[in-house]
Amino acid sequence: MHIVICSDIHDNIWKLDTMLHQAAGCGALIFCGDFCAPFTLSQIGEGFAGPVHVVWGNNDGDKWLLTRNAHASGNVTLHGDFAELEIGGRSIAVNHYPGIAAPLAASQVYDAVFYGHDHTPRNERIGPTLLLNPGEVMGRLGKSTFALYDTETGEGSFHEIR
Repeated sequence: MHIVICSDIHDNIWKLDTMLHQAAGCGALIFCGDFCAPFTLSQIGEGFAGPVHVVWGNNDGDKWLLTRNAHASGNVTLHGDFAELEIGGRSIAVNHYPGIAAPLAASQVYDAVFYGHDHTPRNERIGPTLLLNPGEVMGRLGKSTFALYDTETGEGSFHEIR
């Protein structure tokens, strides 16, 4: 199974729309924080057919409306600041911050740890654990990117949003 990993949309709904088309057919989507506005979460819920797992970022302000929109979507699960997931036989930890993600990966408890916040794509192994930052959907600080995680191989790959 392929899982879409994305972060830091910051309301760039045009890049998000393109990313959702590029990611069609993937089994799940994991969002590592910073939608910004609630309509961005709604766009993901409406535009992605599979389950969506979300952790909060530091720019997700209106949590009441974000929560309401997540419930209305029917396929979005809000996990708060941290998520522990089992998808495709893989144990996955998700949060927004690199300072939390790196020690989680170093613990070697998870197959993969995903995070965002610094908008910098990162794909490395810490022991057997994949530590991955998909970069930013927004495209303000660098290229607009997302990642795919293959649960069969345990590998991640970056994809530019065009």
